Amino acid sequence: MFALVDCNSFYASCERVFRPDLCGRPVVVLSNNDGCVVAGSAEAKALGIRTGVPLFQVRELVRKHGVAVFSSNYTLYGDLSRRVMSTLQTLVPTVEVYSIDEAFLDLSMVPEDGLLALGEQLRERVGRWVGVPVCVGIAPTKTLAKLANHRAKRLGTGVEVWATADDWQGPLQETPLDDIWGVGRRLSARLSAMGLGNAAELAALDPGWVRQHFSVVQARMVRELNGEPCLSLELQPPPRQQIIYSRSFGQAVVSLPPLRQAVNDYTARAAEKMRAEGMLAGRISVWLRTAPMGKPQQLWPDSFTTGLPQASADTRELARLALQLLERLWKPGLRYGKVAVMLTELCPAGQAQGGLFEAQQTQKGEALMAVMDGINRSGKGRVWLAGRGMKSGEACIWSMRRAYLSPAYTTRLGDLPRVS
Repeated sequence: MFALVDCNSFYASCERVFRPDLCGRPVVVLSNNDGCVVAGSAEAKALGIRTGVPLFQVRELVRKHGVAVFSSNYTLYGDLSRRVMSTLQTLVPTVEVYSIDEAFLDLSMVPEDGLLALGEQLRERVGRWVGVPVCVGIAPTKTLAKLANHRAKRLGTGVEVWATADDWQGPLQETPLDDIWGVGRRLSARLSAMGLGNAAELAALDPGWVRQHFSVVQARMVRELNGEPCLSLELQPPPRQQIIYSRSFGQAVVSLPPLRQAVNDYTARAAEKMRAEGMLAGRISVWLRTAPMGKPQQLWPDSFTTGLPQASADTRELARLALQLLERLWKPGLRYGKVAVMLTELCPAGQAQGGLFEAQQTQKGEALMAVMDGINRSGKGRVWLAGRGMKSGEACIWSMRRAYLSPAYTTRLGDLPRVS
């Protein structure tokens, strides 16, 4: 048996954890540069505020109904996500972190008559320990667990257990094709053209015929809909192939110095993430794109790539190469709106081929990076390369617009909530 635990309106719920006054009030979270709505609470959705709608189009709804608006606070969301996953592991040790707000659990050792009680316990513990509401779907396969979770959320039951075929036959008949995990818009249209209208009709197909006319992936889906597990838990995520750090600027940048600061910052953040995963990069790329703001101007994206003499995670070496690429990309007279840094050809730190004469220098660099990472994770402040400039990222002209940013409640000592 599998359980899928899914956080309800995760971004909005994270904003409510330290703001109990927001309970029952519509909440929306915006995309980078405060452009579009990327998440909303149930109350916001009931007002007709859809995901992806630009903020300016719903300003009147926001004003009229007192909607709480927040800029994306990914530091807060990531930390609360880690807390949710670690809380789940206190009850079920085998957990696959599927996304920032979803996890599959292995319940194979739980007796059938104890599944509902465990699901309720999972909800209660996450809600009490973290403050984020979740729904739980339990079924013999991951695909059915996904659908059970969706039904629990839609009906408001919180926990849905499908232990036998009789439990899911009725719900499958009510499930449209595009609600099935793995059925996208094109596949849904193709299945509809064949006369299929719901998940039960898809499950009734012969898996061999589906494999012949579609693919082995869709054949597995049919088997999963019939309660035959074909997808196991992925406890170790596949090795990352690349790391990208990319942001749009809050305003157009026309000179080179601010671009150099941004590239320094983005390279450092990508390298920090890579070191946290114990990886080294063998190649680095920089993208530069003109801004679509202001007077009409054709978007002009371009990029350059270079390899490293020796795979490295040293921010100084990566930033040096990234700045060389930027110098080649920049053209005077253009207005730039976005830059991206990508690290590729990643390999585990212990498997990289070292140079004959660089061993001592590499050890010194690793020690320096460890000190920087330790300070930056401490919550007491940050250190960075001087090339990023003396101002913090939020104060630079190339930084994103985040006018509605909430505090870093859990990762910055100065933002700790005060109780009086």
